Amino acid sequence: MSLRGWATPAPSSGPDAMRLDARDLQILRVLAAEGRITKTELATRVGLSPTPAWERLKKLETAGIIEGYGARLSLAAFGPHVTVFVAVELSSHKASEFRIFEDAVRAEEDITFVWALGGGFDYLMQVVARDIDSYQRLIDRLLDARIGLARYYTYIVTKRVKDSAALPLSLLERD
Repeated sequence: MSLRGWATPAPSSGPDAMRLDARDLQILRVLAAEGRITKTELATRVGLSPTPAWERLKKLETAGIIEGYGARLSLAAFGPHVTVFVAVELSSHKASEFRIFEDAVRAEEDITFVWALGGGFDYLMQVVARDIDSYQRLIDRLLDARIGLARYYTYIVTKRVKDSAALPLSLLERD
């Protein structure tokens, strides 16, 4: 059985409520590198029989530590594209204005990630567009939408240096 598909955890307890041991961390490391591994192969890799491995996996999902499973796609295989990081400043810092902006950017498919920041800029967005012209049309649409975007700063990605979907699991290890 493959582990493909999306887990729908009920993060009622959160990662802090579940004490992770070395075996749990092994499971997470294997899954971070190979999300399509079968439960039998996962069990073999971590030195467990399939049922205990599956039970641990389900506990990790239920605790909200594993949010889901998915495929990493190669955009280059689909044709030319441009990745752009955009630092954004809003004109107002009212909670309602943040919500308006966040709702608007969630609706844009080309905006693939958005992080709210503390410090100089209000948000950092990652945009993946067909070309610079497509990117600029997106920005123009956001400006015309009157969602509080006061200033934006464009940073075009020229080369991918490191790309890892895996998180630093050493953060989960307890002393």
